[in-house]
Amino acid sequence: MSKRTLALLGATFVALIYGFNFTIAKEVMPTYVKPYAFILIRAIGATILFWGLTFFGPKEKIALQDFPRIIAASLFGVAINQLSFFKGLSYTSPISASVIMVTAPIVVLILSAILLRERIEFKKIIGILIGLTGTSILILYGKDIGDSSNASLGNFLVFVNASSYAVYLIIIKKLISKYHAFTFIKWIYTFGLLFTLPFAIGEFNEIRWETIPTNIYYNIGFVVLFTTFLAYLINLMAMKELKPTTLSVFIYLQPLFATIFAVSLGKDEVNSIKLISSVLIFIGVYLVTQKKVISKE
Repeated sequence: MSKRTLALLGATFVALIYGFNFTIAKEVMPTYVKPYAFILIRAIGATILFWGLTFFGPKEKIALQDFPRIIAASLFGVAINQLSFFKGLSYTSPISASVIMVTAPIVVLILSAILLRERIEFKKIIGILIGLTGTSILILYGKDIGDSSNASLGNFLVFVNASSYAVYLIIIKKLISKYHAFTFIKWIYTFGLLFTLPFAIGEFNEIRWETIPTNIYYNIGFVVLFTTFLAYLINLMAMKELKPTTLSVFIYLQPLFATIFAVSLGKDEVNSIKLISSVLIFIGVYLVTQKKVISKE
């Protein structure tokens, strides 16, 4: 199996984790843990786990001039990304937020063309549009957005979230090509922890740990271990083989896997619209992840 195939499988597994995360994390927030406090728990747990990896990774030293890039990656990939999403979600509806989230690959495509001088292939544009269509059908069909408090601000914050994730993918690409993932990911979450602390410490102090049921502790553990630690690590390794534009398109798989997970728990049902959406999503991912064939004639 080629490294590219492993990277594609890894990116798919990450999308699967994120798809499960919607249902699992929702059982925690806001009844037992408020959003910003949950982000702080994620940051603390991930920072500890990533520093633990130091003992197993290569003994590399980060050049001083690379720390500004690491700090920027932590700002966009941890702090702005997570804080803006949960705050935006508190103002707008989950459906609106889900639709706006899938703008990330489009932003990555544009930024890659501008910053990385990547050529925008017509096939990739078509793939992104097809995937966007499938995702929009999947998350909008049969749903009613309803009334939302300050929805305009909420939608804007969720767009900031999608855009910050796109910027993170661009920033991190040069670090991936220079260092092993174990070398710098601990620093990204360390700085991310410092960025999120002032916003989250108030809600964190409000947590009543003694009232949290055992199953909710399992949910928190899943979010820290799988959604935060493992997903970020696999994504970083996948980026060694995949372009940011390719990796970002896997966000389209998240609502698909979220639906499958919900159906397996008896909270949703499969119909023709969802099947059509799934086909469109996989076609979009296929078109974007295919490498350009160069003729040898």
